Amino acid sequence: MNRPNVYKRNLLIPALKILSDALAIQAAFLFSFYLRFHSPLTRIFPVTKGYPPFSGYLIASLVLMTIYLTLFSIFRSYRSRYFSTFAQDIPVVLKTCFLGILFAMSGAFLYRGFSYSRLTMLLVYLNTNFFLLLSRYLFHRVRRYFMKRGYGIRQLILVGTDTLLPGVFSRFREANRSGLQLTGYLSEKPVSELPLPYSGPLESLPETLEKKKPDGLLLVFDARDHARVLNILQQTEGQNIELFYVPDILDMMTARPRTLEIGGIPLLQLKGEPFSGWQGFLKRTFDIVVSATALIVLSPLFFALALIIKLTSPGPVFYRQQRVGLDGREFTMLKFRSMVADAEKETGPVWARKNDPRVTPIGRLLRRTSLDELPQLINVLKGDMSLVGPRPERKVFVEKFQQYIPKYAERHRVRSGMTGWAQVNGLRGQSPIEERTRYDVYYIENWSLWFDIKIILLTFVAIVKGENAY
Repeated sequence: MNRPNVYKRNLLIPALKILSDALAIQAAFLFSFYLRFHSPLTRIFPVTKGYPPFSGYLIASLVLMTIYLTLFSIFRSYRSRYFSTFAQDIPVVLKTCFLGILFAMSGAFLYRGFSYSRLTMLLVYLNTNFFLLLSRYLFHRVRRYFMKRGYGIRQLILVGTDTLLPGVFSRFREANRSGLQLTGYLSEKPVSELPLPYSGPLESLPETLEKKKPDGLLLVFDARDHARVLNILQQTEGQNIELFYVPDILDMMTARPRTLEIGGIPLLQLKGEPFSGWQGFLKRTFDIVVSATALIVLSPLFFALALIIKLTSPGPVFYRQQRVGLDGREFTMLKFRSMVADAEKETGPVWARKNDPRVTPIGRLLRRTSLDELPQLINVLKGDMSLVGPRPERKVFVEKFQQYIPKYAERHRVRSGMTGWAQVNGLRGQSPIEERTRYDVYYIENWSLWFDIKIILLTFVAIVKGENAY
C-alpha cells in the first residue's frame, strides 16, 4: 500500500508554520528597532549614544530567529499533529519567547563587539509575543480553512470491541479540529448507534487496508481482546500506516501517563500527587504575586462597584457563601452581591438560571462580565483559592455529585480556582457537571504554569463572549 505523498504531506504544515514564525520574529525585531530609534518613542526615551548601524541588529535578529525556531522544535511545535489549535499554541509561544530572550540577552552580554540597547531587547520580547501569537492565530485560521475543504485531513478507521466504539467516537468527534477523521469501523458485528460505514469483521482488515487505503487505524479494545492488538501490529508490518491505541483504563482518558523504570521493569504512573514540591511553590508564588498586584491595580474599580451596588439595591456589598475547597474543607468565598438580599430564602440552595428574577439590574452586568468574581482575589491571596483550578461548589451539591459522578472527589485534591479549564471551554452556568468534572480532572493531571497562563488568557476571551454567564 504505497503513499507517495506521505512525506510531502507531513512536511508541508510544519514548513508553513516555520515560515510564518520566522517572518513574525523578523517583523517583531524590525518593529522594535523602529520603535527604539526612529519612532515618537524617542521623545520619551532619547537616543543618547548615537544611532547604531542597522547591520548589527540585523545579525542579532537572525541569531534570535535561530534560537526561537530551535526552541519551538524542542517543544515539538513543528510536528504535524502537535499543538493543532491556537489555544494549545499560546503557552508554547509564551514559554519560547521568555526563554529565547533570556538566551539572546545572555549572548549579547557576553559579546563585546557590539552594544545592544536594553530597551530594544525589552521591546523585542514584548513584540515577539504579540507577533508570534498573531502569526499562529492566522496560521490556524488558514489551516482550518483548508481542513474544511478536506486538505491535510488524515483518514482513520476505527477498529475494536463493538461495545467501546460508540463512546470513543463520541469523544473523538468533540475534537473536530484534530485533523483526524473517522471514515469507517471494523468490529465483530455492526453497531447501530455508530454513524460510520461498517467495513466488516476484524478478519477483513487486510482487504479493508488494500481497498480503502486509510492513513491510520484507531484501536479500541477491552482487556479480553488485547491479543488482537498484537495481531494488527503484525498485519501492518512494512506499511506506512499509523496506529493509535485507546487504553481501556478509564484513568488514562484524562491523565497524562508518566513512565518510570525500576529494576528494569517499566511502570506507567496513571496518577501522581498534584502541585507537589517545586510545582506547588511555583503555583502559590504565581497566585500571590498576581492576586496582590491585581488587588492594588483594581482598587479604584473595587470602590466604584461597591458604591454602585450599595446605592442601587438594599443589602451588603459582598456576598459570602461557604464553598468546599482543598481536601474537602469549607471556606468562605467572596463575591460582589449580584442578587437581591436573601435570594435563596424561599427556594433553598439552587443554581442561578438564565433570566433569573433574583438578579439585580447592576447584577446582570456584573455576572455578564464576571466582575462579581473579583473579590475572590482576596480568597486567592489568603490561600483559600487559586487563580486557576476547579470552581468550588457548596457542600450540599458536593455531597450529591459525589454519589453518582465518577472522579468528582478528585476536584478537591487541589485549591479551587477563580477560573478553570472547564469554564474556558464553555462549561459554565447549568452545563453538565459530568463534563465539567472531566475537564477539571484533566487540568489537575496535566498542570503546568504555562497551562495556568493559557487558561487565564482564554478566560478574558470567554468574558468578552459572555456565553452561559448568568
